[in-house]
Amino acid sequence: MSANVIDSELFKNQYGTEKMRHVFSEQQIQKWLDAWSALAQAESQTGVIPADAAQEIKEKAVYQNINMDEVREGFTKTSHPLMPQIASFTKSLSKEAGGYVHWGATTQDITDTGLVLQLKDAQAIIVDQVKDLLTDCLKKAQQYQNLVMAGRTHAQHAVPITLGYKIAIWANEFGNHLERIEKAQHRYLVGELAGAAGTLASLGENGLEIQDKYCKILGLETPTITWHVSRDGFAEFSSIMSMIAGTVAKIATEIINLQRTEIEEVEEGFSMGKIGSSTMPQKRNPMICENIVATTRLVQSNATLGFPSMVQEHERDMTYWQTEWAYLPQICIYLSGSMKMLDTVLNQMIVHEDNIERNLSIKKGMIVSERVMLELGHYIGRQVAHEVIYENCMKAFDEDRPLLDCLLEDQRVTVDVSEAKLREILDPEKYTGSSAKLADRVLDKYKDFL
Repeated sequence: MSANVIDSELFKNQYGTEKMRHVFSEQQIQKWLDAWSALAQAESQTGVIPADAAQEIKEKAVYQNINMDEVREGFTKTSHPLMPQIASFTKSLSKEAGGYVHWGATTQDITDTGLVLQLKDAQAIIVDQVKDLLTDCLKKAQQYQNLVMAGRTHAQHAVPITLGYKIAIWANEFGNHLERIEKAQHRYLVGELAGAAGTLASLGENGLEIQDKYCKILGLETPTITWHVSRDGFAEFSSIMSMIAGTVAKIATEIINLQRTEIEEVEEGFSMGKIGSSTMPQKRNPMICENIVATTRLVQSNATLGFPSMVQEHERDMTYWQTEWAYLPQICIYLSGSMKMLDTVLNQMIVHEDNIERNLSIKKGMIVSERVMLELGHYIGRQVAHEVIYENCMKAFDEDRPLLDCLLEDQRVTVDVSEAKLREILDPEKYTGSSAKLADRVLDKYKDFL
C-alpha cells in the first residue's frame, strides 16, 4: 500500500506518467553517479587524478553497482545523504580508483548536480507535452475559427466571439510557456561543483577549469558563481511549472463550465461505459477535467516551496535544500499527469454547435447591445446612447422580451435608426470583431506546430 497517490497502483496514472516517474525513481542515484563520473573525467583531463582511475569510475558508474540495502542501513547509521552511496560505489572499484571518487567535491555539489540532471530530463518530457497541447489547441482553433458563440465576462453574456478565438488564447499561452523555458533554462540547468564553502579551494588552481569541463561533460551550464545558497534557479523552474499548470487548469475549468447542463456547449468527451455517478445514471460529469484541476492544485501548492527554499544561511545550509528532493519531483510528476489528461480531453472534446447557436440568442438580442449603443451614439452621443440602450435592455430583461421589440417602441432610437438597420445590427453573427483574425495571428505564429 502506498502513502502517496504518485506511487499508488490505483491512482498513479491519474496523478502522473510512467515516463516522468522513471526520471525520479532510482535515477536520483544514477545522476549522482553520472556526476562522479564527469568529475573524474574532468579531473583526469587536467591531470589531477590518473586517467586509468577516471576511466574505471566512468565504466562502473551504474546504478546496479550500488547495494541499496547497504545504503539504507548506512544512511540510518550516518544520517548523511551521500556517504553511504560513496562507500557502496567504492566497493565496486579497484583500490586506486575508489580513492579518487568524489575527489575535491562536497556533498551538495553532487546532489545539486544530480537533481539538475533529473530536472533536465523532466523538462524535456514537459516540453514535449506542452508542444502536444499547443498542437491540439491550434488544430481546434483552426477548426472552429469562425464558429460564433457567446462571449462571457463575469459569468454573463458579453459580446459574440468565436470558439476558435477562445481556443487560440489557450494555444498562445502554451507557446508563451515554451518561450519562457527556452529563455530561462540557462539559469537553472546549471551544474554545481564548488567544494566545502563554494570557493573550489580543494581543487587548487585547476578548480575553475575542472568545473567548466565537469559541466560541459554533463551538458549543463557552467555557473557564474557558486549557487549552494542561491536557490533562485529552482524557484524559477517551479514558477514556470506552476504557470503551465495554471494554463492547464484554466482550460479544464472552462470546459467544466461550458459543459454545465444549462450551457452544454462543449463536453470533455464521452463514450459508452464512461460513468458519471454511482447513483444517478443520467450524469455525464466532466470528471477528467475535475481530476486535472485537482492535480494542478497539487503542482501549484508544492511549487510555492521554491520561495522559502531561497532563504539560506551562510555558505551552506541543509535546512531547506532537502525539501527540493521532495517538491520538485512531485510538481513534475503531477504536471505531467495533468497534461496527459488534458491531451486526452482536447482530442476527444465534443462541441455541441446547436447549443452554441441556441445560447447565442438566449438573451433575445441583448448580446449585441453594445453595437446598438455605438450606432445610436453617432447621432446622440455615446453616453446618452448608453443610457437609452441600458433602459431598453433592462426593460427587455424584466419583461422577457426581444430587445428589438423594446427598441422599436422607443422614439429616441427609431428617429435615427430604422427597423431594417436595427435588425441588421442585432445579428450576433456580424459582431465578432477581429476574433478570426486574432486566431489567425496565433495560427501563423505557431504554424510549425500544426
